[in-house]
Amino acid sequence: MKELSMVLVGCGERGSCYMNAVKSMPDKFSLKAIAEPNKERREYFRDTFNVPADMCFESYEQLLSLPKLADVAMICTQDKMHFEPAMMAIEKKYDLLLEKPISINPKECFKVAEAAKKNGVRVLVCHVLRYSPFYKFIKRFLKSGRLGEVINVNHTEGVGNVHMSHSYVRGNWRREDESSPMILAKCSHDADLMLWLLEEQCEKVQSFGTRSYFTSENAPEGAPARCLDGCPHKDTCFYYAPALYKLDTAEVKHFRTVVAGNFTPTDEEIDEKLKTSPYGRCVYHCDNDVVDHQTVNMLFSNGKIATLTMSAFNKGGRFTVFMGTKGELRANMETQSISFYDFATRETTELYTSESNFDQTIGGGHGGGDAGIMEDLYEMIVNNNPSDSISDISVSCMSHLICFAAEESRLLNTVVNMNWYLEAMAL
Repeated sequence: MKELSMVLVGCGERGSCYMNAVKSMPDKFSLKAIAEPNKERREYFRDTFNVPADMCFESYEQLLSLPKLADVAMICTQDKMHFEPAMMAIEKKYDLLLEKPISINPKECFKVAEAAKKNGVRVLVCHVLRYSPFYKFIKRFLKSGRLGEVINVNHTEGVGNVHMSHSYVRGNWRREDESSPMILAKCSHDADLMLWLLEEQCEKVQSFGTRSYFTSENAPEGAPARCLDGCPHKDTCFYYAPALYKLDTAEVKHFRTVVAGNFTPTDEEIDEKLKTSPYGRCVYHCDNDVVDHQTVNMLFSNGKIATLTMSAFNKGGRFTVFMGTKGELRANMETQSISFYDFATRETTELYTSESNFDQTIGGGHGGGDAGIMEDLYEMIVNNNPSDSISDISVSCMSHLICFAAEESRLLNTVVNMNWYLEAMAL
């Protein structure tokens, strides 16, 4: 079996998820070099994946200045750090597995697409939901015609209150100027799903949203700037950090590694970190500015309308209702359930039972999507056998453009014509 060789830029959250996914496919992949500024993470990847010590670098510039070392470069840095290493890797003729977003600038997204075309390389953007068994099933069902023509889609991205507090209030995605707009950071997945499942062009976008709850105005009386500074509400606050980061859930276990900066944190390490790290701050006294809820209305060709609701105020999970001319399809990714109400028989049928007990939390591999994209990457490059989930970089640019347009609509209180917007943003 031919190996697909890789270099990895960024050994953080997403880089770890993809490499964990390929542990079950050791004959298919080999990791030749890494770039990661965090020494402990760099050493963990060196030892876990047998990377030579002289192929472990602190910066992507060091790694990507060398002659091409592998078939694929995986770019898994922070949101605003994707563009430069992606362009460097493309110039070296690497095929790319590129974490979303492509860039936090719409024009740069198209520059990546143009550079890939010019250099004859493939760029697979990590819209991993389309590689999950759950959404692959929905895709096949829609193509079967049983639902008829899709007229409306109501899609909800439940961020989850804990995830919101960790990543978007206290964490790395809390400020737009340090990361990206919330709708791009969290929902480029969902815009991509709409394009992939409906197979139509988005013509107009309208959006509303704001930061309503995680503000200083909503802080309970006497709440200090940091949880450990004697908060009088520690026994009742949902977000009291020392208690929250000791919850016995898969999601929180994942977040603990981020707080501690290592993969096996102790409670003592967590408590020590919370004294000084951003994750120990009161959620009502942070410097966050991204929205905590947003709705995006999308008008597609042939009159199809999709509504995306993103909100922090829920347990978390994605669920969707597809309304067609022959019936209604209801899908809940968290419960891995899909049901179909047939207009002809007036009966509801349960259609889907997951073959695997997928963890649906942030660290759980996106319902099999993280492993799925790695499997499809291998098939595309090694066997020249791209699946129906594979998308061209130009399609990924369009899903990003929906998010950029949504943010413009939200800020300017307007409806964005996507044809005009594309002309303005494309090269």
